[in-house]
Amino acid sequence: MRARFTAAALFACLCVTSAAQAAEYNRVNTTASKISFIYKQFGNQVYGTFGKFDATLQFDSDDLASAHTTLHIDLNSIDAGSEDANTELVKPAWFDTQRFPVAVFESSRFTRVKDNRYLIAGQLTLKGVTREVEVPVELKPDSSIGIFDGELVLKRDQFGLGAGAWADTVVSNDISITFKVVAPQQ
Repeated sequence: MRARFTAAALFACLCVTSAAQAAEYNRVNTTASKISFIYKQFGNQVYGTFGKFDATLQFDSDDLASAHTTLHIDLNSIDAGSEDANTELVKPAWFDTQRFPVAVFESSRFTRVKDNRYLIAGQLTLKGVTREVEVPVELKPDSSIGIFDGELVLKRDQFGLGAGAWADTVVSNDISITFKVVAPQQ
């Protein structure tokens, strides 16, 4: 009898502990969030950011099957560190923002890799080209907010970025896009 009581009490404690660790995030604080990128030009590392974006998030750590996120990046809000670079990057050889002003990521699946680490699969549309991508993300819970840190290495030639005279190796083909998405816990 005592063994059954102990087992039942242990099971109840495990259920309470699991529920206490569950976290739900349904809004994104874009003011506190950030999207940046790093690439090499003439062998030198260049850093930049996107100043305007919108994101949605439906994430419950106990219900990954229902998790979903979207990200819309205003490509005209690019800051690559100089006015010359910013002017060049919105032209047709690069983002062609006259025709394609927004890059879009929409998730299709969240997979838990290990504690607080996830792989988010989805479609990235950039310059009229859509590709399946997988983005590793780490959730860093902090008080009543969640910080989702991730990085995606984008191959610019797969999206037609840097056409014409820019198609050579002056600019690296690998563009590392990093993001920090801040969301209050619900």
